[in-house]
Amino acid sequence: METLEGLVTINGTDIWKEFGAFLTEEKRGGRENLTAIMTPSKVKGHVGVNIREKDGTRYSSRLDVRNEERDVTLHFAIFAPTAAEWNARYVSFVRLLKQGDDGWLTFRFPSLGLTMRMFYVSSGSYTPLTYLWREGVQAARFKVTFREPEPAF
Repeated sequence: METLEGLVTINGTDIWKEFGAFLTEEKRGGRENLTAIMTPSKVKGHVGVNIREKDGTRYSSRLDVRNEERDVTLHFAIFAPTAAEWNARYVSFVRLLKQGDDGWLTFRFPSLGLTMRMFYVSSGSYTPLTYLWREGVQAARFKVTFREPEPAF
């Protein structure tokens, strides 16, 4: 499990060491997280002039390209040796995601050499992987959507 250390930090906190949280996929071999992280943002539209007496639309000779904000949906899982510890980790992790640092979350993905500044938008698709009412190892996964107002690329 040491291989999960340092893969993702949020506001300087290693999510595996602090919360037992890590990025997971829907199915074995899936790439949903990598796809969400690496998909470039859309660009803002260019203003054109559509003159009735001319063909097509006229645009400036120099187009200033700027990125649109984008939503990024990541799939997390949390693991803990007991139900009580799992519950504490889950609640703390969700609180971090919602509150951040004045609402902001700085994600660092060292293996990708990428930093993203985002904020929490919504959660969905919570899937328990074990039964919380049974004592022992606990795990669950869930999706969280974040907004990146100034995309890294």
